Amino acid sequence: MPVTLASDDPVAVALVQAIHAGDTGAVRRLLEENPALASARLRDGKGGTRTPLHVAADWPGYFPNGAAIVPPLAGAGADPSAPVTGSWHAETPLHWAASSDDLDVADTLIDAGADIEAPGASIAGGTPLDDAVGYGCWNVARRLVERGARVDKLWHAAALGMLTRTTEFLDRDPPPARPRSTTPSGRHATAASAAWQSCSSTTGRMSTGSPTTPSTHPWTWLRAPTPGGTPWPPGSASTAPGPPGARPDQPGLSLPWP
Repeated sequence: MPVTLASDDPVAVALVQAIHAGDTGAVRRLLEENPALASARLRDGKGGTRTPLHVAADWPGYFPNGAAIVPPLAGAGADPSAPVTGSWHAETPLHWAASSDDLDVADTLIDAGADIEAPGASIAGGTPLDDAVGYGCWNVARRLVERGARVDKLWHAAALGMLTRTTEFLDRDPPPARPRSTTPSGRHATAASAAWQSCSSTTGRMSTGSPTTPSTHPWTWLRAPTPGGTPWPPGSASTAPGPPGARPDQPGLSLPWP
């Protein structure tokens, strides 16, 4: 059973400092003195625990030598797919690297055997790809797909600018009829989420077509109206409010519910 150390334990403090400083020599020395540290649980003041690999992938990411820190920990027995415990989510180190858009650490974790489809994300309890797309971490999002992550959600495909995959999702079932309610729900909420993601991402906007070519898909009614109610010109950016829950500093899509 993994050893558990309080976050203010001198050994835990030394390990965290060495990891965040990118001091591979210090990390190796600590592991030589106490090999169990690699798989140790570091307990915070609320009772939650994380692993040293979580420390390497922690926000805001891109700690010095982050990619060089992972191999000695993994080589000493750290589980790259171990989730946090005692929290409302169960994220693995790869979830954290995805949430920080730390491409180097994400790659090294996958090389070390991290489960690319591990559940437990802070977004929808999903995989690292849910976190990467949901938090707009496009470098890691694209890399996860390159390395085999399943794109099995419409909003993932739309946000990543995967037009063919997005069309496959939209064509799988008939487009929904326009609802009478002004509040999207069910399939309509899914469509709204996908359209919002495609407009707010940096990879492309599936709902409006290319900058010069309007979409001809039957769901083109998802395009946001202008404040005056007329359609936006193809490729233009809407400044209408986003869907419920959207950040006010990220203007985007407002669906034309009748």
